Amino acid sequence: MKISETELNDEILQELIALSVEWENEDSCYGYRSNRKDDIEGNRIFIAEEEGEIIAYLFGHSAESKDQSSIIPDGTVCFEVMEIYVRKEYRNQGIGTRLFNYAEEQISDDYITLSTATKNWKAILHFYIDELDMTFHSARLFKKTNKDNASG
Repeated sequence: MKISETELNDEILQELIALSVEWENEDSCYGYRSNRKDDIEGNRIFIAEEEGEIIAYLFGHSAESKDQSSIIPDGTVCFEVMEIYVRKEYRNQGIGTRLFNYAEEQISDDYITLSTATKNWKAILHFYIDELDMTFHSARLFKKTNKDNASG
């Protein structure tokens, strides 16, 4: 397996979009929709390849933090991971960890941040906290109530 940073070209773009369609079809994240060109453009792109085929990707960009001063001083340049995805058949083999660690080595920012909307929160928290040594900051929870329309 080869992990590298790559420039966006038409071939890479089409492969990343195809992988994001796979991700959307998994229905594993709330509200996830497959990428379009403008979702990917302007980001640094890291890929894992097996026999010339992209099997995982991570993309994101540097931005100044704001409204996060309880954890990161405002104005601090952070690398915001927009997406990290490993094809289903390649999961639980350490590929996501290796890809993330490679990206971390390549960036010069002091912090890496990300958000997730996964439906499998136990697995994703294990991955980000236990495997990648990230720190948990916040959660947004929801519950559909059991109220019916009867007045009473």
